[in-house]
Amino acid sequence: MHSVSKLTGIENEASLEASIASATSALLEYRRPDGHWVFELEADSTIPAEYVLLRHYLGEPVDAPLQAKIANYLRRVQGAHGGWPLVHDGDFDMSASVKAYFALKMIGNSADAPHMARAREAIRSRGGAIHSNVFTRFMLAMFGVLTWRSVPVLPVEIMLLPMWSPFHLNKISYWARTTIVPLMVLAALKPRAKNVSGIGIDELFLQEPHSIGMTAKAPHQSQLTALRTGGSWWSTLRR
Repeated sequence: MHSVSKLTGIENEASLEASIASATSALLEYRRPDGHWVFELEADSTIPAEYVLLRHYLGEPVDAPLQAKIANYLRRVQGAHGGWPLVHDGDFDMSASVKAYFALKMIGNSADAPHMARAREAIRSRGGAIHSNVFTRFMLAMFGVLTWRSVPVLPVEIMLLPMWSPFHLNKISYWARTTIVPLMVLAALKPRAKNVSGIGIDELFLQEPHSIGMTAKAPHQSQLTALRTGGSWWSTLRR
């Protein structure tokens, strides 16, 4: 059997083999007596933050002890940069930071608290919450922080496109389908969060949030628009 160093062309074979042996030993130490491994399933900060926001969106009774634990977790994983990453000890992520800040404020953390001030400064110094991704914009629209003009136009009638059209739900990956269909429903119904406490996060924006429109089109989107409007399939579809 060839060593990894020979297969990869790595010259420092002793160092590589020692690292592999160390990693193997560490993994074996975590093995349970019957031979299996089990680890805590942990996601990034957006999952607990979204859970808190979902409960307040639905107007469900506040679970104070659980919210306190989630707040402790969010404060603990806040990065040295002031925001929240998508991976452990990772770089600042705008959307994760906006959601974590919103959740902590929803839980009851004062906007003047040191950790909130650091997060707010980190977000604003990078251009503000306007740079949040599409999913976060939808969430902010549902809470009334942004208007529905700030999210992409996703007509639910896309569901009725024929199979011969260039775009059809059956022609995209399952993950894309499970993402785009709920977004189309939200775009059609435009639901509003109950948000009994009336919490908002206007302070994370450098401009009036309700003045924000859709993000500018990327170069490839402009090219696709030109192709679409000039193609015969689009004319056929519109008839």
